[in-house]
Amino acid sequence: MKKFLLIILGIIVVAIAGYAIYGFGCRKSIPVGATADEQVLAILEQNDCYACHVAEPDLSFYASLPIVRGMMAEHVLHAQCFLDLKAATADLSEIDEVTLAKIEHAVLEETMPIAPYKALHWGTGFNDKEEGIIAAWIMNVRAQRFATGMNCGKCANEPIQALPDGIEVDSAKVDLGRRLYDDKRISLDSTVSCATCHILDKGGVSDPSHRTSEGINGQFGGVNAPTVYNAYFNIQQFWNGRAADLAAQAAGPPANPVEMGDQTWEQICARLSQDAALVAEFEQLYPGQGLTEATVTNAIAEFEKTLITPNGAFDRYLKGDENAISEMAEDGYEEFLEHGCAACHVGVIAGGQSFEYLGIFEDYFATRDASIQYNADDDGLKGFTGNEADLHKFKVPGLRNVVLTAPYFHDGSIATLEDAIRAMCRYQLGKPIQDEELREMVEFLKTL
Repeated sequence: MKKFLLIILGIIVVAIAGYAIYGFGCRKSIPVGATADEQVLAILEQNDCYACHVAEPDLSFYASLPIVRGMMAEHVLHAQCFLDLKAATADLSEIDEVTLAKIEHAVLEETMPIAPYKALHWGTGFNDKEEGIIAAWIMNVRAQRFATGMNCGKCANEPIQALPDGIEVDSAKVDLGRRLYDDKRISLDSTVSCATCHILDKGGVSDPSHRTSEGINGQFGGVNAPTVYNAYFNIQQFWNGRAADLAAQAAGPPANPVEMGDQTWEQICARLSQDAALVAEFEQLYPGQGLTEATVTNAIAEFEKTLITPNGAFDRYLKGDENAISEMAEDGYEEFLEHGCAACHVGVIAGGQSFEYLGIFEDYFATRDASIQYNADDDGLKGFTGNEADLHKFKVPGLRNVVLTAPYFHDGSIATLEDAIRAMCRYQLGKPIQDEELREMVEFLKTL
């Protein structure tokens, strides 16, 4: 038996070594005269990024060999959960902000290819020239498509951008929307308003003593209400993205039996129309439309567009004030970048730009608090798209004002910011965070 195992091991070693030597010898050069996009695609291709980061990987022969098989399957699963690079880079002119940040972290922080893959493929691994080409490309794409123009020169290429000071709005509609936001007549029994679940003096979220949001008749929903502050900058609304914008989001809760009651928008508008002054105001601001679902939700959305929080300490730092944050917070930002947090938490609100799989390195739902029963909201993006591949994908929350928005995660299962960071490192990064790193990162997050 021992002799047989040695023979098998020898065959595996010879096969792997031969494949590695082949890969090294066949490494391609960067296309001469190619565009920046073509060069980047060639670099990603020759470093085998598409070997694992695709929906249906075309694995090498050794993937079925003993020992290697299990390890390869695990790594491929992690890669697929993290990013379908083939789909994301199909048209680099349309590349999204998150994919750009993921490539940036993988290449410039040299986290990819992972060590076991490089050990079997001696021809992979980004060299200095390739890193330089990709770094220049990232800087150019970010400057052209994602930069707000508010970061100082030193910080211009940061994955997080300073929030704009304001958004163009219709002030009259804002005033109307502010009153509708607080108007409990929108709920079936006139006990619940938008402000009930998005409390403006509590970070724009629900009562932090509740894990999920409380609606009509004391009913609790399956998710923790996301903050309404800076929600305008989200790529889509709700944890599962089922609303395209703020107006579509405002239309959902009033007709939800758990949140505001089992009612239709026709009933809501009829109830509000009993207020003659309100009807007259709608006629004035929305001539030819009047008081309808579309105009009510538009007014609420117009108000919510003003709920942005610019010029925080980190914004001032990004704009060039080096004294705006402490040295500890600056170290925390470096930890944030090195750990790869900015691969998903990007843009002006440090998140809200993509839907990511929860539990890349460990099954989140199998290990969370057993008292939390699985419900339809736990399906995540799949609940909206119906696509099985979207199961357990959730919108990445923005981190602006994150110290004010406990409890955390879509299910409100994490009580403190420190535990939320630990959980992210456990489930999304597959590695623990040291206590000092944690303290520094919390200090950074406070500056948002």
